[in-house]
Amino acid sequence: MAASPRKKLIEVSIPLEAINAASAREKSIRHGHPSTLHLWWARRPLAACRAVLFAQLVDDPSSWPDKFRTEEARDAERKRLHKVIERLVPWEASNDEAVLNEARWEIARSVAWGLGEEPPPKGDRKAVLDYLQAKAPPVYDPFSGGGSIPLEAQRLGLRAYGSDLNPVAVLIGKALVEIPPKFAGMPPVNPKAQAELKRGRWNSKGAQGLAEDVRYYGQWMRDEAEKLIGHLYPKAKLPDGSEATVIAWLWARTVRSPDPAAKGAMVPLVSSFMLSTKDGKKAWVEPVLDPKAQDGYRFEAKSGKLAKDEEGRLRDGTMSRSGATCILTGTFMPFEYIRECGRRDGLGSRLMAMVAESELGRVYLTPTAVHEKAAEIDKIAAEEIAVSIPNNTRDFRTQLYGLPTFRDLFTARQLQAMTMFSDLVPKVRERAFKDATAANLVADEGPLRAGGTGAAAYADAIATYCAFAVSKASTRSCALAIWEPGMGRLAGALGRQAIGMQWTYAETNPLAGAGGDIQGTANSVAENIDNLGIGAPGEVKNLAAQRNIFSDRPILISTDPPYYDNIGYADLSDFFYIWLKRSLGPVWPDLFRRITTPKEEELIAASYRHGGREDAEVFFMTGMGHALTAMRKASVDSEPLTIFYAFKQSETGEDGVTSAGWATFLQAVIDSGLGIDGTWPIRTEATNALKAHINALASSVVLVCRKRSAAAETVTRAEFIRALKRQMPEAIDKIRKAGVGPVDMQQSVIGPGMGVFSRYAKVLEETTAPCR
Repeated sequence: MAASPRKKLIEVSIPLEAINAASAREKSIRHGHPSTLHLWWARRPLAACRAVLFAQLVDDPSSWPDKFRTEEARDAERKRLHKVIERLVPWEASNDEAVLNEARWEIARSVAWGLGEEPPPKGDRKAVLDYLQAKAPPVYDPFSGGGSIPLEAQRLGLRAYGSDLNPVAVLIGKALVEIPPKFAGMPPVNPKAQAELKRGRWNSKGAQGLAEDVRYYGQWMRDEAEKLIGHLYPKAKLPDGSEATVIAWLWARTVRSPDPAAKGAMVPLVSSFMLSTKDGKKAWVEPVLDPKAQDGYRFEAKSGKLAKDEEGRLRDGTMSRSGATCILTGTFMPFEYIRECGRRDGLGSRLMAMVAESELGRVYLTPTAVHEKAAEIDKIAAEEIAVSIPNNTRDFRTQLYGLPTFRDLFTARQLQAMTMFSDLVPKVRERAFKDATAANLVADEGPLRAGGTGAAAYADAIATYCAFAVSKASTRSCALAIWEPGMGRLAGALGRQAIGMQWTYAETNPLAGAGGDIQGTANSVAENIDNLGIGAPGEVKNLAAQRNIFSDRPILISTDPPYYDNIGYADLSDFFYIWLKRSLGPVWPDLFRRITTPKEEELIAASYRHGGREDAEVFFMTGMGHALTAMRKASVDSEPLTIFYAFKQSETGEDGVTSAGWATFLQAVIDSGLGIDGTWPIRTEATNALKAHINALASSVVLVCRKRSAAAETVTRAEFIRALKRQMPEAIDKIRKAGVGPVDMQQSVIGPGMGVFSRYAKVLEETTAPCR
């Protein structure tokens, strides 16, 4: 009879409070965090991924009764391991080699004991890493998305693999775990750095040389852009006659007034006239009716003190939840009318104000004819980005107002800048190849996509990261970016996991050093590369989860699948795909061979795509079942699988879990032949006021799963309930002892309950009809 697999720490207890605290704190860390490499949605915090992988691989002391003979000894050892995790999860530990080596050795010890071997010496970092690479199971995430799980597996010294159907996600994964290790320890190749290197040695760690080159070529792109389009971004005249750089132009969309008294005027659709709501720094736009002005009105930027009721009026703008009000006549214009006008004639736009940086700080200025004229350029065709926006009206609203393609989401000036930046990426690659060759990198080793590490591959890498800078900039260089009066800054589009209509939008100056500046985004990408912990090269492939890349050897599965219908990853990522394709098509031809991202196989329950909610649920259930079955077959027997699954606050009611999506996923897990051995609620999403208002995802439940025994028995409902009543009190007591508080208890007890249920092949009603 085969021995039962050893219990892992994650199946018994983890320091949940410390993991949650580190996960929550991580959401506020921006500089150098891997999430800043490129936008991806619903990423799991690195702290949570790191802790789960560690606890998934490290044995619980109860697995070794000969080494930990008493319950007291086992409790003491658990507490010691919890302390290791508590040191491991803070953001500061991400690249702390002392802390990481301690965690790596604990994993190596469990692996060695399981093989009947002695672990490598604790203080020998290289020996520990070599042992893990040779003996520990590879870690694979078949829904790798933003790459958090492969990245943390790599950080822990493990062989790291990922795959995703979405090519944007795949490229993000490659940029995190594949590319940096190839060029670790290499000095920068740009001429400026090479000249400095002649005066001394390159003494840095990781891929900092690669990061330095991304900064250099990002600066080159910015300088070239200023030569080509700098004239489109004139400076502003200040009241004292001096000049200041404009960092943003604030626009209002306009629609033709239906009131004959308005004489066909295009009137503004304004969300708010407030420019700054900071105490002592109030600024606003005052609409002034003026028969001599264009369309009978003009805007004036003002600042100073405001009465409370006056500020309330200005905050309300001209928009309401049901439509807009004409500022000329007071006529109400319902959304149905605005949509009809938008689709038939198109909406217009009008400059409301300008934001400039002066010697005295940020100032808000009244529009001038010079700046209105500067934006009046012809809109280039850019057919490759004139891709239709998906007919998904839950998440996409612009098409309802006459903006049906992604090209329509950019002003003429923004389109000019973005296409020019994209077209500079191939030129960056040419320069980087020339410079890398001059720096004595092998010139003919092959491209990056084929595994090359010479000059051609290095140039491909530089181009990839510079293309990320362009793609990142698109969220702030589009006509859906907004000005945040409370913060006094520009906020990019797609913050709500949707593309909603914006009535007032902010147009950034991409050469001014503010939000959306191309050099600034390149520096942000470089800062990310600087902070990556470099392990053995990982691998991320473009593959649907149902087609597991491992069929020949057992692997450890840790994954974060899509949550039912909450996020339309493929539809949203087209916003970036069109620019990345333009920049990187020749560098990554397999990833960018399509016009848009693949969608038919995407495992989400998209009603609009599958003909209704029921058919969408069937598609999700069937596809997720196939993916989970593939995971079960490929998974190593000695370790459990872990699955992060997003959980909505709204799905927990007085009677427990109420979500069809959650229930559907649990059923897919059980039907795939997996048993649920535990559940740990990890608060992985920000819960500030903005998030609470626009995003219902509050946490992830980590499901700990084992393969269900082929000899699992069939029981009646009554027998199942008796087993549940017999085993749950002890399970709940253990969860409490593990430190789980009342807030997380409801989700935590799902695990033991589902564990009892899922260990049986079937649970039958008394009529013999199976419950599942």
